[in-house]
Formats: sequence, C-alpha cells, structure tokens
Amino acid sequence: MTATSAPTQPVDRLAFKPGRVAQAIAFFSGTTGLVVKITLLALMSALAAWAAWVLADNGKWIAFVVLVASTGLILYLYLAPRSWTLPAKFLIPGTVFLLAFQVAPIIYTVSVAFTNYSTGHILSKPDAIDTIKVNSLEPPPNGRQYTMAPARDENGNLVLILRDDESGRYFVGTEEGAKPLPASDVTAESGGPITAAKGYTLVQGSELFALDKQLSSYTVPTVGDSAVRPQGIDTAVELRPTLRYVQRRDAFVRISDGTAFPDNGKGSFESAAGDELEPGWKTGVGFANFKRIFTDPTIRDPFVRVFVWTFVYATLTVLTTFTMGLFLAITLDKKGMRFQRTYRAILVIPWAIPAFLSILAWQGLLNDEFGVVNRILHLSIPWLFDPNWAKVSIILVSFWLGFPYFFLVSLGALQSIPGELIEAARVDGGGAWAVFRRVTLPLLLVAVSPLLVASFAFNFNNFSNIYLLTGGGPAQENSSIAGSTDILISYTYKLAIATGKGSDYGLACAVSVIIFFIVALIAGVGFWRSGALRMAQ
Repeated sequence: MTATSAPTQPVDRLAFKPGRVAQAIAFFSGTTGLVVKITLLALMSALAAWAAWVLADNGKWIAFVVLVASTGLILYLYLAPRSWTLPAKFLIPGTVFLLAFQVAPIIYTVSVAFTNYSTGHILSKPDAIDTIKVNSLEPPPNGRQYTMAPARDENGNLVLILRDDESGRYFVGTEEGAKPLPASDVTAESGGPITAAKGYTLVQGSELFALDKQLSSYTVPTVGDSAVRPQGIDTAVELRPTLRYVQRRDAFVRISDGTAFPDNGKGSFESAAGDELEPGWKTGVGFANFKRIFTDPTIRDPFVRVFVWTFVYATLTVLTTFTMGLFLAITLDKKGMRFQRTYRAILVIPWAIPAFLSILAWQGLLNDEFGVVNRILHLSIPWLFDPNWAKVSIILVSFWLGFPYFFLVSLGALQSIPGELIEAARVDGGGAWAVFRRVTLPLLLVAVSPLLVASFAFNFNNFSNIYLLTGGGPAQENSSIAGSTDILISYTYKLAIATGKGSDYGLACAVSVIIFFIVALIAGVGFWRSGALRMAQ
C-alpha cells in the first residue's frame, strides 16, 4: 500500500429501508396527496351544498349561515399555502367529530328536556291544525256514496275516478279537489265497477292492494269543509267536519254543540272540561318535566326507588369486582408460582368474551326451569323472575364480567410498588395484614382510585347488563314502567318509549339531564378525593 492510497473500507450493503408507515406518508405527500385532498374537499363541499339547500328550503337560516361559514373556513384553511394553518388542519377533523357526536347530542337532549316532545306532540302547530281538521271528518246522515277506481294520471300521480251512486255523474278526485269527468270518457258496467277512464291508467292487481295504506288517508276536498275519502279499494264516502277552526280565537269549535277547544299553552287544544284534541304540537314547557319528576307520584316514587337501586347496584358491583380482582392479583403475584401465566390467562377469559354474549348466556343458565345452574345445584330459585333474586342475579353477572378488569389493573399496580417499601415494613415487624393495610393498599389506591370512580360511573349507566339479562323486570305492581331491576338509564329508556299515551321524549331527556348531574357530582367528588390521596403520598 502506498502512502497516498486510502485504506479500503467495507461496503455496507444493507441499504436504508423506510417502514410501511413512512412509505405511506411519503406516498400521500406529493401529487397523490394533493389529488386526495381536493377530492375529499370536493365531496365535503357537495354534501355541504346539499345540506345548505335543505336548510334554506326549510327556513333554517341560522343553521344555514353557520354551515356556509364553517364550510368556507375549512376550505380556506386546507387550501391556503400558509404555515400558520398547519395546526388547524390537524385540529379540524377531531373538532368536527367532537361537535357532531358529543356537543350536538348534549345540546339537543337538554333542549328537548324543556319541551313537551312526545308521541302526541311531534308536529308543528299548523300541521297539527290540518291533521285535526282531517281527523274530524265523519260521514253525515244520508251522505253521498261513490263507486271508486284508483288510477294514475299522465305524471304517475295517484287520483280517484269517482261515480256518484245517486246522480251517476263522474269526477276525478285529487288531494287538491274534484273536477267533473265526461261520462263518455269512462267505461263502466251498469251499476258496476269502473273499468277504464280516458287519459288515466287504472291501478290493478298487486299494486292496488299495496295502496291500501295510502288510500286510507287520501282525502279529496269538495264543497266547503266536506271531503271524499276512500273506504276500501272500490268505494268512497262523503265526509263532513265535526270541528271548525276559528283563527281569530285560535280555537276549534265543535259544530254540534259549540264546545270550544282553545290553545291551552301546553301544545294542545283543550276544552274547559279537560278534553284534548289529538294530535298536539311540540312547544316549550319550561321546567314542567323536571317538576313532574319531583311532584307527580306516578313518576316520583318509581324514580326514587330506581335511583336507590342504581346507587346500590353500582356500589356493590365496583366493590365486589375490585375486591375479587385485588385478591386474585395478590394471589397470583407470587414469584416462582407454577402455571402462573396459565392461571392469569384463564381469569381474563370472562373479560375477553363480548359482554352481550356472556349476558345472553347467563340468561339461559339462570332460567328457573331449564337453566344449568338450578339443575346442577338441584335448586328451584327464580333467578330472573323474583324481584330480590333478580337483583342478586344482576350483581352476580356484573361481578363475573367485571372482576378480570380489576385483576389486570391491580396486578399492574402491585408490580409497580417498590419492593424496598414492603421489605422495610416487614423488617419493622409488620405482619402480612399490617403491610397490606398500611403500605400496599394506600399505594395501590393512588393508581386505582380514578379507575374505581370511572367504573362506578360506567356501572351507574350500564344499560346492557340490565336490559339484556332481565329487561328491567320483573314488573312492579305499583308501577307500569319501572321494573324491579331497572336502573336510571333503563328507566329513562322505558320513559322514552312507553309512558302515558306513548313515547315521552321530553320527560326522558329531563331524567337524562338529572342523571348527568348525579354522575358528574359523584365523579367530581371521587376524582377530588383521589387527588387528595395522591397529594398525601
């Protein structure tokens, strides 16, 4: 080797290979990324344009302005080549989803809680007035009878070909009114059904029977407030109103006796005798729903019982699952134990199986007649059909589903406790119980306390465990809604679908607001106490 020659270095043949994530980022950072971005923004703009058209068509101008402004802002931030917009580009997707799936539902729930929104109060007031007018139509004495044939006009719209059975005259009826039809344009048997009409296609066969529901509400206005309505698929009758709406009084008047049904200010037309006309309309009622919860005995008494049981259920579930999880964690935290990993894997199985499958399986196992539990133990306990045993069943199944979670949490927390502290306590003469009570448990609670609070809040609203296992039952004699095992969330669900005349969404939302404040208060106190515990360490 000469003095000027450089030493030979080994060639590194292992070239740098970026990972798949890096490759994906690089793939979408150039022209491809720009095309994807433009495509997504175009789809979003098209969706926003459609939504804006719908909002404008329905007169929702505040929502229209918010939509247009937010869409314009998003387009500007993603298309502007300025560096200061980079953080916003990452924040916008999460913010949109937060508003859509968290903030908006909360605001809507709170707003509904202050309304009378329910089965009988869904429409707007003008729609309710029109519906009451239609519902008040009844056949008068000696009213006209019509032979009818449903048909389609040139545009495919449904019309009724009518023949007055008394005069023999023909008409074409639509939802706007009736107009005469020359007899020469109609083919019909003498006194028999109509078989054809010039310019119209009669509906026949299976399509005719499919129109049964639409025909039942099809109304043809005639002279004054009278109307013609189908009765089946080949006849129609003349109807006249039994109620008349007086706009200057904002009230309905019964034509037969003059009884007035004025607006009661609660979303209904109501007489002095307390008779309401249906349907009503959605309107604000202030704190009326909250007042009903605390003053109406039919709602207050079940609510109090359900609240007490909810608190007991959540407390017992958390205590039993945490106690068993901690006990198993301490037991299986022994160094050198044989089959330790196998035991741990087996204990996690109840948590690994989907909860709804486990609950449905337990429902079959606890059946009082055919269940495996009663057959193996030679018992006849009505696990799911007796009020007290049903509560025991709920707690046992919740215990089965919950202890593996606290087993894993406690096992991790135990392994994070410094061994020197345990040894020092033992050197000072502390026994096993003293070491656990004065060293292990306080240090464990520092890490586990927030999880205990979160678990309590989860079980406080654990709808699936209750609904899938017992459905909230068995039923109670003094309540048609709340069952023996209902918790607040399942009771709210039942209020929303099966109270009074039907669904009472306003009352259910009011209960939901109360549940929110109860859980928030309990969670706040729990987190405050856990914070104090951490400061004490």
